Amino acid sequence: MKKALLLGTTGIAVAFAMLAFGLAGNPGTAHAQSASQPAATGSLDKKQVETIVREYLLDNPELLLEMQGALEAKQKEEQRIASLEVIKQSKDEIFNSAFDGIVGNPDGKTTIVEFYDYNCGYCKRAQADMHALTKANPDLRFVLKEFPILGPDSQKAHVVSMAFRKLMPEKYGEFHDKLLGGEGRAGEDNAIKLALELGADEAKLREAMKDPAIGEAFNRTYELANKLQISGTPSYVVGNEVVFGALGQDVLAEKIAAAAACQADSTC
Repeated sequence: MKKALLLGTTGIAVAFAMLAFGLAGNPGTAHAQSASQPAATGSLDKKQVETIVREYLLDNPELLLEMQGALEAKQKEEQRIASLEVIKQSKDEIFNSAFDGIVGNPDGKTTIVEFYDYNCGYCKRAQADMHALTKANPDLRFVLKEFPILGPDSQKAHVVSMAFRKLMPEKYGEFHDKLLGGEGRAGEDNAIKLALELGADEAKLREAMKDPAIGEAFNRTYELANKLQISGTPSYVVGNEVVFGALGQDVLAEKIAAAAACQADSTC
């Protein structure tokens, strides 16, 4: 809706500009008018202008598509430049935060970061992409950035996840896979149940869940996502690029390969 409004405004502005050029661009018209003629003779009222603009847009609807494409390209480039600056300024927080889980090769030279929510359906479908990518690339370090944005249940499930990872980091990957891949909505109860099944001590787990550092970590992730213009899950950071949405294994593999090539090129 917002895009349509912006597009419509832009199209009308262009039409006005063309109209103004058409009227002002004929000097003969102005010079031919006598000084005694009323000023209104060579002018148009608001209704006439609106009619001309409307007719122009109806006769040239392809202009709206051209403007839409140009606007989207401009916005995408502006977003890329802004994100690139954030990535440069917050590199350690994005790629090496102590609050994040890691699967794949912890010492891998190429890193991909995923912002995810345990109740995100697209994240569930993208889980297979993560497994395929880490299996195909033994040098890939896959960072999981907990980003609970889908309500209180998600928040509570992620609190359990953070606490479990602190207590049993060696089993975090298994916990993550089972909770994200489980049926139904993830919440505190089923997250705790899974943690206990994997060997966590309930008293220690519940105590770890009270750690204020968990809430602080979430707030820092929210702030970082806002700077990167990330508002949905899954979203990824690969090299110097932010990738939005579950675009599939092939697209991510291309981004990872590009990031690896960039790392090998000191001028990149």
